[in-house]
Amino acid sequence: MNMREEVTLTRNAEAVMIPSGEKVLVPEGAHATITQSLGGSYTLITERGLMVRISGREVEAIGKPVENVVEAAPGEEIAPEKLEEMVWDQLKTCYDPEIPVNIVDLGLVYLCELEDSDGAKNVKIKMTLTAPGCGMGPVLASDVKSKVESLPGVKEAEVEVVFDPVWDRSMMSEAAKLQLGMYY
Repeated sequence: MNMREEVTLTRNAEAVMIPSGEKVLVPEGAHATITQSLGGSYTLITERGLMVRISGREVEAIGKPVENVVEAAPGEEIAPEKLEEMVWDQLKTCYDPEIPVNIVDLGLVYLCELEDSDGAKNVKIKMTLTAPGCGMGPVLASDVKSKVESLPGVKEAEVEVVFDPVWDRSMMSEAAKLQLGMYY
Protein backbone atom coordinates (compact mmCIF):
# COMPACT_ATOMS: atom_id res chain seq x y z
CA MET A 1 0.00 0.00 0.00
CA ASN A 2 1.16 3.53 -0.66
CA MET A 3 1.56 5.66 2.42
CA ARG A 4 3.49 8.54 3.88
CA GLU A 5 4.83 7.92 7.35
CA GLU A 6 7.82 9.61 8.94
CA VAL A 7 10.18 7.28 10.82
CA THR A 8 13.47 7.50 12.70
CA LEU A 9 15.71 4.45 12.64
CA THR A 10 16.31 2.97 16.07
CA ARG A 11 19.42 1.11 14.88
CA ASN A 12 21.57 0.77 11.77
CA ALA A 13 19.68 -1.04 9.02
CA GLU A 14 20.88 -2.74 5.86
CA ALA A 15 18.95 -1.52 2.84
CA VAL A 16 19.05 -1.72 -0.93
CA MET A 17 19.14 1.40 -3.09
CA ILE A 18 16.42 1.69 -5.73
CA PRO A 19 16.83 1.21 -8.67
CA SER A 20 20.56 0.32 -8.62
CA GLY A 21 20.26 -2.61 -6.20
CA GLU A 22 23.37 -1.42 -4.35
CA LYS A 23 23.50 -2.35 -0.65
CA VAL A 24 23.72 0.55 1.78
CA LEU A 25 23.61 1.06 5.51
CA VAL A 26 21.04 3.53 6.82
CA PRO A 27 22.38 4.75 10.16
CA GLU A 28 20.67 4.77 13.52
CA GLY A 29 18.92 8.10 14.08
CA ALA A 30 18.36 8.75 10.37
CA HIS A 31 14.98 10.18 9.41
CA ALA A 32 13.05 8.74 6.47
CA THR A 33 9.60 8.68 4.93
CA ILE A 34 7.89 5.38 4.17
CA THR A 35 6.35 5.65 0.70
CA GLN A 36 5.29 2.05 0.15
CA SER A 37 4.69 -0.98 2.34
CA LEU A 38 3.99 -4.27 0.60
CA GLY A 39 4.77 -7.89 1.40
CA GLY A 40 6.79 -7.08 4.49
CA SER A 41 9.12 -4.74 2.57
CA TYR A 42 9.23 -0.97 2.94
CA THR A 43 10.31 1.63 0.41
CA LEU A 44 11.78 4.69 2.11
CA ILE A 45 13.03 8.10 1.03
CA THR A 46 15.88 9.04 3.36
CA GLU A 47 16.63 12.53 4.59
CA ARG A 48 19.45 12.57 2.03
CA GLY A 49 16.98 11.89 -0.80
CA LEU A 50 17.92 8.26 -1.41
CA MET A 51 15.17 5.77 -2.24
CA VAL A 52 15.87 2.50 -0.42
CA ARG A 53 14.08 -0.74 0.37
CA ILE A 54 14.32 -2.59 3.67
CA SER A 55 12.86 -5.97 4.43
CA GLY A 56 13.16 -9.00 6.66
CA ARG A 57 14.42 -8.38 10.18
CA GLU A 58 15.71 -4.94 9.15
CA VAL A 59 12.15 -3.54 9.32
CA GLU A 60 12.39 -3.66 13.10
CA ALA A 61 14.72 -0.62 12.81
CA ILE A 62 11.73 1.47 11.69
CA GLY A 63 9.41 0.03 14.33
CA LYS A 64 7.59 -2.41 12.04
CA PRO A 65 6.91 -6.10 12.69
CA VAL A 66 8.62 -8.82 10.66
CA GLU A 67 5.97 -10.32 8.35
CA ASN A 68 5.39 -13.37 6.17
CA VAL A 69 6.72 -16.00 8.54
CA VAL A 70 4.87 -19.25 7.85
CA GLU A 71 5.24 -22.11 10.29
CA ALA A 72 3.95 -25.66 10.50
CA ALA A 73 2.92 -27.45 13.65
CA PRO A 74 5.56 -29.87 14.96
CA GLY A 75 5.36 -33.12 13.00
CA GLU A 76 2.80 -31.67 10.58
CA GLU A 77 2.92 -33.29 7.16
CA ILE A 78 2.12 -30.85 4.36
CA ALA A 79 0.50 -32.32 1.24
CA PRO A 80 2.29 -31.45 -2.02
CA GLU A 81 -0.79 -29.60 -3.32
CA LYS A 82 -0.97 -27.52 -0.13
CA LEU A 83 2.76 -26.75 -0.29
CA GLU A 84 2.44 -25.60 -3.91
CA GLU A 85 -0.42 -23.31 -2.86
CA MET A 86 1.75 -21.97 -0.02
CA VAL A 87 4.60 -21.28 -2.47
CA TRP A 88 2.29 -19.31 -4.78
CA ASP A 89 0.88 -17.41 -1.79
CA GLN A 90 4.42 -16.57 -0.70
CA LEU A 91 5.30 -15.38 -4.23
CA LYS A 92 2.34 -13.02 -3.99
CA THR A 93 4.11 -11.30 -1.06
CA CYS A 94 7.01 -10.31 -3.33
CA TYR A 95 6.79 -6.85 -4.88
CA ASP A 96 8.80 -4.72 -7.21
CA PRO A 97 9.76 -1.80 -4.95
CA GLU A 98 8.53 0.74 -7.52
CA ILE A 99 5.27 -0.95 -8.59
CA PRO A 100 2.56 -1.69 -5.98
CA VAL A 101 1.55 -5.03 -7.55
CA ASN A 102 2.93 -8.46 -6.60
CA ILE A 103 5.17 -10.35 -9.03
CA VAL A 104 2.54 -13.03 -9.72
CA ASP A 105 -0.11 -10.52 -10.82
CA LEU A 106 2.51 -8.59 -12.80
CA GLY A 107 3.10 -11.81 -14.76
CA LEU A 108 6.77 -12.00 -13.82
CA VAL A 109 6.72 -15.66 -12.70
CA TYR A 110 7.12 -17.92 -15.74
CA LEU A 111 7.68 -21.24 -13.95
CA CYS A 112 7.19 -22.66 -10.48
CA GLU A 113 7.91 -26.37 -10.02
CA LEU A 114 8.24 -28.49 -6.89
CA GLU A 115 10.59 -31.49 -6.97
CA ASP A 116 11.13 -34.20 -4.35
CA SER A 117 14.39 -34.04 -2.41
CA ASP A 118 15.03 -36.32 0.57
CA GLY A 119 11.54 -35.99 2.08
CA ALA A 120 11.32 -32.27 1.37
CA LYS A 121 10.80 -30.24 -1.78
CA ASN A 122 13.09 -28.17 -3.92
CA VAL A 123 11.34 -25.34 -5.72
CA LYS A 124 12.47 -24.19 -9.15
CA ILE A 125 11.32 -20.72 -10.18
CA LYS A 126 11.90 -18.86 -13.43
CA MET A 127 10.96 -15.23 -13.37
CA THR A 128 11.60 -12.07 -15.30
CA LEU A 129 11.68 -8.34 -14.69
CA THR A 130 9.62 -5.53 -16.16
CA ALA A 131 12.86 -4.00 -17.51
CA PRO A 132 15.93 -6.12 -18.40
CA GLY A 133 18.46 -3.60 -17.08
CA CYS A 134 16.79 -3.16 -13.68
CA GLY A 135 19.37 -3.17 -10.89
CA MET A 136 16.75 -4.56 -8.50
CA GLY A 137 16.67 -7.95 -10.32
CA PRO A 138 19.11 -9.71 -7.97
CA VAL A 139 17.39 -8.13 -4.95
CA LEU A 140 13.96 -9.30 -6.10
CA ALA A 141 15.28 -12.80 -6.89
CA SER A 142 16.89 -12.99 -3.45
CA ASP A 143 13.60 -11.89 -1.83
CA VAL A 144 11.75 -14.64 -3.72
CA LYS A 145 14.36 -17.25 -2.73
CA SER A 146 14.37 -16.37 0.97
CA LYS A 147 10.58 -16.19 1.24
CA VAL A 148 10.05 -19.54 -0.52
CA GLU A 149 12.83 -21.21 1.49
CA SER A 150 11.18 -20.00 4.70
CA LEU A 151 8.23 -22.30 4.06
CA PRO A 152 8.03 -25.55 6.02
CA GLY A 153 8.72 -28.50 3.73
CA VAL A 154 10.92 -26.52 1.32
CA LYS A 155 14.55 -27.60 1.31
CA GLU A 156 15.85 -25.20 -1.33
CA ALA A 157 14.58 -22.67 -3.86
CA GLU A 158 16.39 -22.03 -7.11
CA VAL A 159 15.42 -18.70 -8.67
CA GLU A 160 16.52 -17.93 -12.20
CA VAL A 161 15.91 -14.54 -13.78
CA VAL A 162 15.23 -14.98 -17.51
CA PHE A 163 14.36 -12.59 -20.32
CA ASP A 164 12.79 -14.97 -22.82
CA PRO A 165 10.03 -14.40 -23.45
CA VAL A 166 10.36 -10.67 -22.97
CA TRP A 167 7.82 -9.35 -20.45
CA ASP A 168 5.09 -6.97 -21.60
CA ARG A 169 1.88 -5.54 -20.15
CA SER A 170 -0.24 -8.30 -21.68
CA MET A 171 1.22 -10.72 -19.09
CA MET A 172 -0.38 -8.81 -16.21
CA SER A 173 -3.54 -10.12 -14.55
CA GLU A 174 -6.76 -8.19 -15.03
CA ALA A 175 -6.60 -7.20 -11.34
CA ALA A 176 -3.09 -5.75 -11.81
CA LYS A 177 -4.18 -3.76 -14.87
CA LEU A 178 -7.11 -2.35 -12.95
CA GLN A 179 -4.95 -1.53 -9.92
CA LEU A 180 -2.46 0.36 -12.10
CA GLY A 181 -5.16 2.09 -14.17
CA MET A 182 -4.02 0.33 -17.35
CA TYR A 183 -7.31 -1.32 -18.21
CA TYR A 184 -8.90 -0.10 -21.37
